[in-house]
Amino acid sequence: MNLFRNLLFWIVLALLGALVAQLLLQDPGRVVITYGGYDYLTNVPKALLMLVGGLIALWLVWKALSLPFVAMRRHRKKQARARLIDGLDALHQGHWNRAEKSLAQAARSRDVAAIAAVGAARAAAARGDAAAQAQHLDAIAADHPVARALATADQALAEERAGDALAALDAPAAQPLPPRGLALRAQALAALGRAGEAYGLLGALRQNNAWPTARLGRLEAQWAEAALREAADANVLADLWESLPKPLKNEPAAVAAYAGRAAEMRWEEAAAKSLEQALDARWDESLAALYGRLPIGRLDARRAQAERWLAGHPGSPGLLLSLARLARLQGQWPQAEAYLHRALAQGAGSEAWEELGHGFAQAGDESRARLSYLNALRAARGEAPSELPGRDLRQKLFDEAVVEERDEFGMPRLRG
Repeated sequence: MNLFRNLLFWIVLALLGALVAQLLLQDPGRVVITYGGYDYLTNVPKALLMLVGGLIALWLVWKALSLPFVAMRRHRKKQARARLIDGLDALHQGHWNRAEKSLAQAARSRDVAAIAAVGAARAAAARGDAAAQAQHLDAIAADHPVARALATADQALAEERAGDALAALDAPAAQPLPPRGLALRAQALAALGRAGEAYGLLGALRQNNAWPTARLGRLEAQWAEAALREAADANVLADLWESLPKPLKNEPAAVAAYAGRAAEMRWEEAAAKSLEQALDARWDESLAALYGRLPIGRLDARRAQAERWLAGHPGSPGLLLSLARLARLQGQWPQAEAYLHRALAQGAGSEAWEELGHGFAQAGDESRARLSYLNALRAARGEAPSELPGRDLRQKLFDEAVVEERDEFGMPRLRG
């Protein structure tokens, strides 16, 4: 297609040239040039040919005069590229001094100034020379502000100076930020406890393919959890929760963060409902244990719900621990103790022992309370706990016995 287009262009140009030549030959006209008291007579075609010849001659003279300068410029560019390649290779291999020297020399060429100065700054940072690093980056501040901001923010984040990183990226001269700048800004915001703002950048990060999809998915869950915990008031918390995608609302970490923050704001019904909906959608031991640990009221309603769950998850240590907590808060220590022994028999750890200690202490049984607290420490360390006195074989067998769990098809469900 390009060949046909070019051929058509030259045919049209030749036809136009022939037409102009014919017109000039029919009436060549006359051109009079007066200079120094003399008159020079010629026709239009000859005058045009003389003009074209003169322009070509001037172009040839200009090329001849500029040729040495062009050669010198090409030589400098070639040297700069060679130094850039050598410096980047040395930087990759960890030869910091050689890398910095080569890249600093390459940075004198405007064509590669940005990448060379950034590389030199990295080499200086690697050998611990903060002053040289700043000098290399300041040299490109005027012509390449974005490159300087990215390099400064990257180094600041590596040194856990998120505030300095955010200040560099928010500089007016660095706007608009490229994809890597958006990624660094999101990291800085999350590190500064502003996960809600970092979460808001996820759309732009996805659109610009700033990170792989898998990493964006992990960061989405991580920043959503942090943003829920950092919510300043109930309105912010509710808006953020409603904006989460449906799969994320069933993620244990996000649900726990929302429920915990709602409980802190005395939003008791929302805290309890979020856990109930998540556990109905997908059972999770950490959420089951949190259900009884939430610092909210609604004891009767929560215990009734937990007892309904127990029919389908009789061997859940987290659920048994929650039932024990709720029973103790209701002043029913014998029932709570029974739930705790069952929870320990089903694999509950230090939390169950600590809860036993609280219950025995409230009941005035100091010896068993001390032993329970000691077992909580041992369980946390991975050591074997001591056996509590007063438990006979029949009670131990009852604690370990659970009803077989089956799925909706009647098949036994494997215990985790």
